[in-house]
Amino acid sequence: MEASQTPIETTGSRCAPETARGRHEFEIAGYSLQKDLSVGNFIKSATFAVGGHDWRIRFYPNDGDVLTAEGKDTVAVFLELISKTAEVRALYDFRLVDLETMQRSKVVAGVTKPSVFSALQPTLGFRKFMKKSVLEGRPFLLSDRLVLVCDVTVIMGTPVSESRTLCNIQVPPSDLVDNLGKLLESEEGADVTFKVEDKVFHAHKIVLAMRSPVFKVELYGPMRDKNQPSITVEDMQPAVFKALLHFIYKDSLPVMDNLDEDENTEMVKHLLVAADRYALERMKLMCENILCKKLDAGSVAAVLALADQHHCSKLKDACIQFINSSTKMDDLVASHGYAHLKRACPTVFADIWEWSAKFH
Repeated sequence: MEASQTPIETTGSRCAPETARGRHEFEIAGYSLQKDLSVGNFIKSATFAVGGHDWRIRFYPNDGDVLTAEGKDTVAVFLELISKTAEVRALYDFRLVDLETMQRSKVVAGVTKPSVFSALQPTLGFRKFMKKSVLEGRPFLLSDRLVLVCDVTVIMGTPVSESRTLCNIQVPPSDLVDNLGKLLESEEGADVTFKVEDKVFHAHKIVLAMRSPVFKVELYGPMRDKNQPSITVEDMQPAVFKALLHFIYKDSLPVMDNLDEDENTEMVKHLLVAADRYALERMKLMCENILCKKLDAGSVAAVLALADQHHCSKLKDACIQFINSSTKMDDLVASHGYAHLKRACPTVFADIWEWSAKFH
């Protein structure tokens, strides 16, 4: 073989610093009662640890130059090093949670180069983080609460160099979910029909059976009715069943931009019930997670009853903890869900008292 045809082995090296990353979500409830703090006063988060150091978020509802009116229009956010350390190098950024979708927004403010925190300068951040007119509107401020997210990356230790053989084969991302979604939309090859109220849905037995053990028994079990032209689904709304199929084929919940916050919450409750009915554990946990983040005094009792009836242990624990730490017990007791909870799930009160006795 000629020298020009000899394969060339390519090697590379990489030097990267050792880092530690952490994220803290700071919920500010009762925002309307705190937004009129004077310039220079702040709301502080609990202390959290990243990279062996303790940190805290400072939120200034009315920051700015005391000699100007700028503080009336903007809010400020700072990261504070609590640990009495000589020097810490860190990257940090802040963003808000979209409370309609419960997704974190894009970074609102952050640093691209490591900042140095020290005993002489323990607090760094952004004096004009966001205009109040933006922060105090949908979707960041709902039910008088907002959630601020801070990501911190601490630079630690000495950079480590490593050598490796390079391999550069481009592999496209999986399109399995996209293809399954197209299969559902096109109905090509569908071999089972469902009737939900006045709506008809077409699907594929093998996909349903693969995703749900309940569908597997219903479609392939010994008790199935081979001569039944369609399967009637009782006690479920067509929109809920459509969303259920969406999850089965696409492994995600559908976007529900057409619903307001209350309608969205009710839909998630229905989806949780459907997920429990068809043993879709991942979908069930996704619904639990959404409801957990939307708890308030008016809804927690109803959500607790739902969690108890459908064996959602994590959501149930979150509801009980919320109730025991609530400062709005009058609103909770007056809610419609509280009366339903007393009737449908009386044993839950024993769990509430047990939790209260354990942690108080």
